[in-house]
Amino acid sequence: MSIVRSVLGYTPEIGNDSFVAENATIIGNFTCGKGCSFWYGCVIRADVNTITLGDKVNIQDNATVHCTYKNSPTTIGNNVSVGHNAIIHGCTIQDNVLIGMGAIVMDDCIVGEGCIVAAGSVVTQGKNLTPGTLWAGVPAKEIGPVPVRLRTGEIERIAKNYLKYSSWYKEYD
Repeated sequence: MSIVRSVLGYTPEIGNDSFVAENATIIGNFTCGKGCSFWYGCVIRADVNTITLGDKVNIQDNATVHCTYKNSPTTIGNNVSVGHNAIIHGCTIQDNVLIGMGAIVMDDCIVGEGCIVAAGSVVTQGKNLTPGTLWAGVPAKEIGPVPVRLRTGEIERIAKNYLKYSSWYKEYD
Protein backbone atom coordinates (compact mmCIF):
# COMPACT_ATOMS: atom_id res chain seq x y z
CA MET A 1 0.00 0.00 0.00
CA SER A 2 1.30 3.46 -0.88
CA ILE A 3 2.39 5.85 1.85
CA VAL A 4 0.42 9.09 1.82
CA ARG A 5 1.35 10.74 5.08
CA SER A 6 0.67 13.99 6.90
CA VAL A 7 3.50 15.87 8.55
CA LEU A 8 3.46 19.09 10.62
CA GLY A 9 -0.28 19.42 10.03
CA TYR A 10 -0.06 19.17 6.24
CA THR A 11 -1.83 16.36 4.40
CA PRO A 12 -1.10 15.65 0.72
CA GLU A 13 -3.90 16.61 -1.68
CA ILE A 14 -3.99 14.33 -4.71
CA GLY A 15 -6.09 15.43 -7.69
CA ASN A 16 -8.95 13.50 -9.24
CA ASP A 17 -8.23 10.67 -11.63
CA SER A 18 -4.65 10.28 -10.38
CA PHE A 19 -2.80 6.99 -9.91
CA VAL A 20 -0.54 6.25 -6.92
CA ALA A 21 1.42 2.99 -7.11
CA GLU A 22 1.40 0.68 -4.11
CA ASN A 23 4.92 1.59 -2.99
CA ALA A 24 4.96 5.28 -3.92
CA THR A 25 5.50 7.72 -1.04
CA ILE A 26 3.84 11.15 -0.85
CA ILE A 27 4.39 13.21 2.28
CA GLY A 28 3.40 16.61 3.64
CA ASN A 29 2.54 19.94 2.05
CA PHE A 30 1.85 18.55 -1.41
CA THR A 31 -0.87 19.25 -3.96
CA CYS A 32 -1.36 18.07 -7.51
CA GLY A 33 -3.92 18.52 -10.23
CA LYS A 34 -5.92 15.87 -12.03
CA GLY A 35 -4.65 12.96 -14.10
CA CYS A 36 -1.26 12.67 -12.39
CA SER A 37 0.59 9.41 -11.83
CA PHE A 38 3.13 8.38 -9.20
CA TRP A 39 4.97 5.21 -10.10
CA TYR A 40 6.70 2.45 -8.21
CA GLY A 41 9.25 3.56 -5.66
CA CYS A 42 8.91 7.29 -6.31
CA VAL A 43 9.15 9.68 -3.37
CA ILE A 44 7.44 13.07 -3.12
CA ARG A 45 8.70 14.57 0.13
CA ALA A 46 7.08 17.92 0.97
CA ASP A 47 8.14 17.90 4.60
CA VAL A 48 10.38 20.98 4.61
CA ASN A 49 8.61 23.16 2.03
CA THR A 50 5.77 22.97 -0.50
CA ILE A 51 5.58 20.82 -3.61
CA THR A 52 2.91 21.73 -6.16
CA LEU A 53 2.16 19.87 -9.41
CA GLY A 54 -0.24 20.79 -12.18
CA ASP A 55 -2.38 18.43 -14.25
CA LYS A 56 -1.14 15.34 -16.13
CA VAL A 57 2.25 15.07 -14.42
CA ASN A 58 3.91 11.67 -14.24
CA ILE A 59 6.61 10.93 -11.70
CA GLN A 60 8.17 7.69 -12.88
CA ASP A 61 9.71 4.78 -10.99
CA ASN A 62 12.23 5.65 -8.26
CA ALA A 63 12.20 9.39 -9.02
CA THR A 64 12.54 11.77 -6.07
CA VAL A 65 10.90 15.19 -5.74
CA HIS A 66 11.98 17.28 -2.74
CA CYS A 67 12.48 20.93 -1.77
CA THR A 68 14.72 23.06 0.45
CA TYR A 69 13.84 24.03 4.01
CA LYS A 70 12.46 27.58 4.25
CA ASN A 71 14.08 28.48 0.94
CA SER A 72 13.13 26.67 -2.26
CA PRO A 73 9.74 25.07 -2.88
CA THR A 74 9.24 22.80 -5.89
CA THR A 75 6.67 23.66 -8.54
CA ILE A 76 5.93 21.50 -11.58
CA GLY A 77 3.53 22.69 -14.29
CA ASN A 78 1.12 20.78 -16.50
CA ASN A 79 1.92 17.88 -18.83
CA VAL A 80 5.35 17.13 -17.38
CA SER A 81 7.15 13.77 -17.41
CA VAL A 82 9.83 13.10 -14.80
CA GLY A 83 11.83 10.04 -15.89
CA HIS A 84 12.86 7.02 -13.89
CA ASN A 85 15.43 7.75 -11.15
CA ALA A 86 15.38 11.51 -11.76
CA ILE A 87 15.84 13.97 -8.88
CA ILE A 88 13.90 17.23 -8.81
CA HIS A 89 14.92 19.51 -5.94
CA GLY A 90 13.72 22.97 -4.94
CA CYS A 91 13.09 24.21 -8.49
CA THR A 92 10.41 25.28 -10.96
CA ILE A 93 9.54 23.17 -13.97
CA GLN A 94 7.11 24.86 -16.34
CA ASP A 95 4.53 23.22 -18.66
CA ASN A 96 5.19 20.57 -21.33
CA VAL A 97 8.63 19.50 -20.13
CA LEU A 98 10.45 16.18 -20.26
CA ILE A 99 13.02 15.44 -17.56
CA GLY A 100 14.99 12.41 -18.76
CA MET A 101 15.83 9.28 -16.83
CA GLY A 102 18.41 9.83 -14.11
CA ALA A 103 18.54 13.59 -14.67
CA ILE A 104 19.00 15.95 -11.72
CA VAL A 105 17.54 19.46 -11.49
CA MET A 106 18.95 21.39 -8.53
CA ASP A 107 17.68 24.20 -6.30
CA ASP A 108 16.46 27.51 -7.70
CA CYS A 109 16.48 26.36 -11.33
CA ILE A 110 13.74 27.32 -13.73
CA VAL A 111 13.13 24.83 -16.53
CA GLY A 112 11.23 26.79 -19.17
CA GLU A 113 8.12 25.64 -21.01
CA GLY A 114 8.76 23.00 -23.67
CA CYS A 115 12.28 22.08 -22.53
CA ILE A 116 13.88 18.66 -22.56
CA VAL A 117 16.55 17.78 -20.01
CA ALA A 118 18.34 14.75 -21.44
CA ALA A 119 18.79 11.51 -19.51
CA GLY A 120 21.64 11.63 -17.00
CA SER A 121 22.06 15.40 -17.18
CA VAL A 122 22.71 17.60 -14.15
CA VAL A 123 21.17 21.07 -14.18
CA THR A 124 23.23 22.93 -11.60
CA GLN A 125 21.81 25.29 -9.00
CA GLY A 126 20.23 28.52 -10.21
CA LYS A 127 20.18 27.78 -13.96
CA ASN A 128 17.40 29.35 -15.98
CA LEU A 129 16.62 27.18 -19.03
CA THR A 130 15.23 29.13 -21.95
CA PRO A 131 11.80 27.85 -23.01
CA GLY A 132 11.87 25.31 -25.83
CA THR A 133 15.53 24.30 -25.45
CA LEU A 134 17.29 20.95 -25.15
CA TRP A 135 19.85 20.50 -22.37
CA ALA A 136 22.35 17.68 -21.92
CA GLY A 137 25.52 16.78 -20.05
CA VAL A 138 27.17 17.10 -16.67
CA PRO A 139 26.86 19.94 -15.99
CA ALA A 140 23.97 20.40 -18.43
CA LYS A 141 24.55 22.77 -21.31
CA GLU A 142 22.11 24.11 -23.88
CA ILE A 143 22.27 22.06 -27.09
CA GLY A 144 19.79 24.22 -29.01
CA PRO A 145 16.06 24.42 -29.63
CA VAL A 146 13.95 21.31 -29.10
CA PRO A 147 13.21 19.99 -32.60
CA VAL A 148 9.52 19.70 -33.50
CA ARG A 149 9.90 15.90 -33.84
CA LEU A 150 11.03 15.69 -30.18
CA ARG A 151 8.36 18.08 -28.96
CA THR A 152 5.59 15.89 -30.36
CA GLY A 153 7.49 12.62 -30.52
CA GLU A 154 8.80 12.71 -26.95
CA ILE A 155 7.27 15.40 -24.71
CA GLU A 156 3.67 14.89 -25.87
CA ARG A 157 3.95 11.16 -26.58
CA ILE A 158 5.39 10.25 -23.17
CA ALA A 159 2.86 12.37 -21.26
CA LYS A 160 -0.03 10.80 -23.19
CA ASN A 161 1.38 7.31 -22.74
CA TYR A 162 1.56 7.71 -18.97
CA LEU A 163 -2.10 8.74 -18.89
CA LYS A 164 -2.86 5.53 -20.78
CA TYR A 165 -0.61 3.37 -18.58
CA SER A 166 -2.16 4.69 -15.38
CA SER A 167 -5.64 3.89 -16.71
CA TRP A 168 -4.65 0.21 -16.90
CA TYR A 169 -3.98 0.18 -13.16
CA LYS A 170 -7.10 2.10 -12.19
CA GLU A 171 -9.23 -0.67 -13.71
CA TYR A 172 -8.13 -2.94 -10.87
CA ASP A 173 -8.50 -0.54 -7.94
